[in-house]
Amino acid sequence: QVQLVESGGGLVQAGDSLRLSCAASGRTFSGNNMGWFRQAPGKEREFVGGITRYGGIRNYADSVKGRFTISRDNAKNTVYLQMNSLKPEDTAAYYCAAQTRSVGISPRLEDYDYWGQGTQVTVSS
Repeated sequence: QVQLVESGGGLVQAGDSLRLSCAASGRTFSGNNMGWFRQAPGKEREFVGGITRYGGIRNYADSVKGRFTISRDNAKNTVYLQMNSLKPEDTAAYYCAAQTRSVGISPRLEDYDYWGQGTQVTVSS
């Protein structure tokens, strides 16, 4: 079992930055590829980006590439999502997710086995 708890969301203005954290507990965190997803009201949950077990590979959705950065600290069992140059369209609930089967960084929700409860990010114009 892996428990994930996101934090760091809030209300910011366009152009601001936020850093989200996802703290993991349970089975060995460093064994999991991790992903970040987001879901805006009335929309499907979408892939934001992911990072492999030791941080060697990171992929991002085109919509956030160049603005968002994912990192992890396995010693702290935490993965981060640094969000810069935020736009109103980034407004959503943000979720971290963990794989147990190591299928690689995947944009598919079904490839992740554990999910956090989400943290809300609201970007005003």
